[in-house]
Amino acid sequence: VRTDHEVTNLPEAREKLMKGMQVLIREGSVCKDLHALAPIITERNSPFIAFCTDDRNPLDIAEEGHLDFLIRTAIGLGAPPLAAYRAATISAARIFGLRDRGLVAPGWRADLAVIDDLEHCAVSMVLAAGRVVDDALFSSRGPLPAVGRESVKARHVEARDFGARGQGPSTQAIGVIPGKIITDRVPVTLPFRNGERQVDLDQDVVKVSVVARHGVNDNMATAFVKGFGMKRGAIASSVGHDSHNLCVVGTNEADMAAAINRLHEIEGGFAVAEGGKIIAELPLPVAGLMSLQSFEKVRETLIPLRTAAKGLGVTLAEPFLQVAFLPLPVIPHLKLTDMGLVDVDRFEFVRD
Repeated sequence: VRTDHEVTNLPEAREKLMKGMQVLIREGSVCKDLHALAPIITERNSPFIAFCTDDRNPLDIAEEGHLDFLIRTAIGLGAPPLAAYRAATISAARIFGLRDRGLVAPGWRADLAVIDDLEHCAVSMVLAAGRVVDDALFSSRGPLPAVGRESVKARHVEARDFGARGQGPSTQAIGVIPGKIITDRVPVTLPFRNGERQVDLDQDVVKVSVVARHGVNDNMATAFVKGFGMKRGAIASSVGHDSHNLCVVGTNEADMAAAINRLHEIEGGFAVAEGGKIIAELPLPVAGLMSLQSFEKVRETLIPLRTAAKGLGVTLAEPFLQVAFLPLPVIPHLKLTDMGLVDVDRFEFVRD
């Protein structure tokens, strides 16, 4: 392990730099660590750091930018421009073994960005391998054959499949932290009827379920999550790091079932359900992770999708990628897989 894009605070970043690791400063749509880590972006450190846009969606890229956004934000936070640009170029290239790019020099690959304003990273022209990147260059590429189709093999689910059986009203809920993929472990006492725990909107506690999607088994697990602000309906995703099973967060079982079943029909993606109906969706049929549409079309579709989620009461800035990290059982402290709730600190399943 030579790089780390999961660093979230300065002491951790400094320790890893001291121990010879390269730190990738991440600013995605959910994980936003740039403000916390900006002090390490110095001319002394910049050979050992790079920027990272892990899980930055097309809507944020269109509205704010990509690496250009990280560069100008870092400079605005006090990073020396030389340090910021070095981290974004030659340092990143060297960290990943790309020995032919990252500098403007004879014999190097001419992947270049022409900048009008260094502090604001105002890009006026981009060249790839010496070619100006414009509409004509894009049109010359031609279509690529689709791969990874029909990868969502999850079974059809019913509302009754989302019951949360337990030994009593007390349990642990996954506590969402806005802007982080680290979660809290939140003790909650929930309504308890007929051996099953129920959602409690007054506590902002709703259900979360993970459904196996690869056709190997029919595993499914249900737990509770706090922090979405959801008042009705359900949202579901086939993007669920790292196993990419289906994950749904919802206030009621019928909408959760509708959202999961719709993901199967559209070969994966994001779906919003309310009143038993799908009110917004974004198909991602390439392995359940990528669209066949253009960047611009995906951006357009994300706008009503996010609006629909907000209409359910969701208060998170990027709810769908927040859902995508709930099944990631290597990030503390509490996560959910298709086999059950996981205490990540102990690497044990929670049995209650």
